[in-house]
Amino acid sequence: MPHLPGVDNLQSHPEAMHTDVVTLNMGPQHPSTHGALRLILKLDGERVVWAQPDIGYIHRGFEKMAEAMTYTQYVYLTDRLDYLSAIFNEWGYCLACEALAQIEVPRRAEYLRVLAGELCRLSSHLVWLGAMGMDVGAFTPLTYTFREREMILDLFDMLCGQRMTFNYCRIGGVARDLPAGFADRVRAFLKHFKRMPDMYDRLLSDNPIFIARMQGVGVLPAELAHAHAVTGPNLRGSGVALDLRRSTPYSAYPEFDFDVCTQPQGDALARYRVRLEEMRQSARIIAQSLEGVPEGEIMGKAPRVFKPPAGEAYLRLESSRGVQGFYLVSDGGSKPARCRIRVPSFANLSVLPAILPGVQMADVVAIIGSIDFIVPEVDR
Repeated sequence: MPHLPGVDNLQSHPEAMHTDVVTLNMGPQHPSTHGALRLILKLDGERVVWAQPDIGYIHRGFEKMAEAMTYTQYVYLTDRLDYLSAIFNEWGYCLACEALAQIEVPRRAEYLRVLAGELCRLSSHLVWLGAMGMDVGAFTPLTYTFREREMILDLFDMLCGQRMTFNYCRIGGVARDLPAGFADRVRAFLKHFKRMPDMYDRLLSDNPIFIARMQGVGVLPAELAHAHAVTGPNLRGSGVALDLRRSTPYSAYPEFDFDVCTQPQGDALARYRVRLEEMRQSARIIAQSLEGVPEGEIMGKAPRVFKPPAGEAYLRLESSRGVQGFYLVSDGGSKPARCRIRVPSFANLSVLPAILPGVQMADVVAIIGSIDFIVPEVDR
């Protein structure tokens, strides 16, 4: 190896390699920030020493707009919060409305909500898995996960006429019953999908580069996750088995057999494994909902002009990204007096300043991808 002038001097005097701290704006147009998010980083060489998210670039005033719309008009708007998991937005809002007015939802409608919700969870996790692989340099999984996602979106198109913003839930039930042939198409999809998680696992978990990029990176201890109110797969990836479908059962979930997936390591790889296993569990729930869906009505006794009595209600559910809650205040009129939305992405994003310092700049992209937040619901 040829001698390089000055190398011996640098090795004998490490202080000569001192670098200044540099401030780097990552976003708001950076592709790996998964939306209009600006991440302010301070770097000492390639190492992050300080990080702060800067949000609000697409703030739309979702909660304030509820006060200018009737309860029923606002249902369709909730889809735009987390557009990758639209069903959970409208479902959670309808739960709060039903609690205000003490409306009982028919069991058939509850089963259809679970069916649509788990299809939506599966679709969202497929988008995350493909994007996560691409974030760390693996393009091939994206071509497979988006193929399966297209199949799910075709099912939603058949169910409610929409592929992303569904407007399927209604106060008191759902908009439509299962169309002819829908159950058979879902069964055909489940038969195809049964072997897919194992294939995704082989593509990524057997890839030494993927493991090196994810293992031990972005470690989130359970205590820190609790301190930042982190929920969903990110919390379960830190070993905490909190899933509202089990811990605080709602809708028809007490009637379904499924496992709550956890991993103890708390790193980016653990969060990947939790979501991969949740895909398998969602497929189990979808199959059970098809086989056990009861006969009956799909709408409860909700008035045409919805005016709940004065009061307040807060209802939560387990969305693809964690706990989502709707707090509604009624003054007895046809419009909410106040609407407050608890979104999982806001709390999950807040943990970045705590886990990014000390990591390499190249690992920031992997950590952001593993958290799986979505900016539109942060900037609500």
